[in-house]
Amino acid sequence: MKATIIECSFGILAFDSRNKLTEKVLFSRRPQAAAKILSKIEEGKAVDEIVEIIRKLGREGYDVFVFENSVLAKDVQEKCGVNVEVSKPSEAGDLARSDIGRFAVETGFVKDAEELGLWTHNVTMEIAKQRVKGAVEKRDLIVAQGIQTLDDLDKTINLLMSRVREWYGVHFPELDRLMEKHETYARLILNLGSKENFTLDNLGKEEIPESKAEAIVKTAEKSMGADLAETDLHQIQALCKNILGLYSLRQDLEGYMDKTMEEVAPNTKALAGSLLGARLIAISGGLSNLARRPASTIQVLGAEKALFRSLKTGTRPPKHGVIFQHTLLHDAKRWQRGKLARALAGKLAIAARIDAFGRRDASDMLKAGLNKRVEEIREKYAEPPPIPEVNPRRERPRNEQKWRKQRRER
Repeated sequence: MKATIIECSFGILAFDSRNKLTEKVLFSRRPQAAAKILSKIEEGKAVDEIVEIIRKLGREGYDVFVFENSVLAKDVQEKCGVNVEVSKPSEAGDLARSDIGRFAVETGFVKDAEELGLWTHNVTMEIAKQRVKGAVEKRDLIVAQGIQTLDDLDKTINLLMSRVREWYGVHFPELDRLMEKHETYARLILNLGSKENFTLDNLGKEEIPESKAEAIVKTAEKSMGADLAETDLHQIQALCKNILGLYSLRQDLEGYMDKTMEEVAPNTKALAGSLLGARLIAISGGLSNLARRPASTIQVLGAEKALFRSLKTGTRPPKHGVIFQHTLLHDAKRWQRGKLARALAGKLAIAARIDAFGRRDASDMLKAGLNKRVEEIREKYAEPPPIPEVNPRRERPRNEQKWRKQRRER
C-alpha cells in the first residue's frame, strides 16, 4: 500500500491512496521548535517526526511512501530503508493545502481557523528569523568584515603616521626622507626619542643597516630641526606606541584572515592569496555572489568607475580591477597585463565556484593551468606590439566633428 507524506505548519500528515487522512504527528506548541523542524524538512533532511510516522505506517501495512521533495525522499530511503516515490505536486498535498484549516481542527491542534492563522503567522516569522540568522552566520561575510577592517586599519595608520612625521619633523625633519618605512620610523622615535640619541650603537641595536645608520647619524649632527621639550617628545612617543600597537593588530588580523580564507575559500586563496581573495569576496557581497559572476566581471571588479566612464565617453575600458594587486599582474609587462588579467580572472571564477558549491581541493590543478597559460602569454607576447600609424588627414575631420558635437551640447 502507498501513503503520501505531507508536511504542514502544525505537523506531518499521511494520506492513503484515496486521499484520506490515516496518520499524523503533531509539532510542539512552541513556534521556534516547529520552525526548526520545517526548515530541516525543506533542506531535505529526514527529521524524527517523519521517521516516527513512517514506522507507524509500516506497522499498519504501508510499504511505499510518496514525497513531494526528491531530496527528502532520498534521505528517508537511506535512513529508514523503505521504498519511496516522488510526486510533485501530489493530489494529497493539494488537498491538504486547500483545506488545511479543517485538518488542523480534526487533528485537535487548534480549535478554529483563527487560531490556526495566528499559529501560521508565528511559525512563518520564526522561519524568516532563522533564515536571516543563517545568512548572517556564513563565514564569507566574516571574511568581508575582516578585509574591510584591515583596509580601515591601513587608512588609520597612514593618517596617524603622516601626523607623526610632520610633528617629529619639527625636531628632526631630515629623517623623513631617510626612513621611508612607517613602522621603523615610529619604532626609532619610541626607542630613541631625541635626535641626539641617533648614534651608530643605538641604530645598530634597532637593526638598521650600517650604511643607512651612518647616513642618519651624519644628518642628525647637521640637522636644522628645533629642540623639543620633554613633554612634547613624550606625547609623540605615546602616539608612536599606539601606532606600533596598530601594526601588531594588523599582523594578527592578517594571520586570522589567512586561516579564515583557508576554511572558507581555499581554492580562491591558493590562486589570489588570502587578502586579495577576501577583497574580491567583500566587493561581490559574498562567496556565492562571486561564484555566480562571469570571469569578465571578476576581471574588472573594483574598477566600476572606469568601466562606466568608458561606456559613457567611449574611452578604452579598464583591463583589470583589484586583481591588479596580484604579483602576476603587478610585475608583468604593460602589454601583457590585459591577457594575464583575463587568464587569472578565468581561473578565479572556477575556483570561486568550486569553493561555493563543490567544496573540494582543486588548487593544484588550477595553479598548473594558470602557470601554463602565463608561460604561453609571456612567450608569445615577449615584445610590445607595434604602434599603429595614424593618418592625420583622416584624424582631423573626426576631431573637428567631435568638437562641433560638444559645442552643440554646451
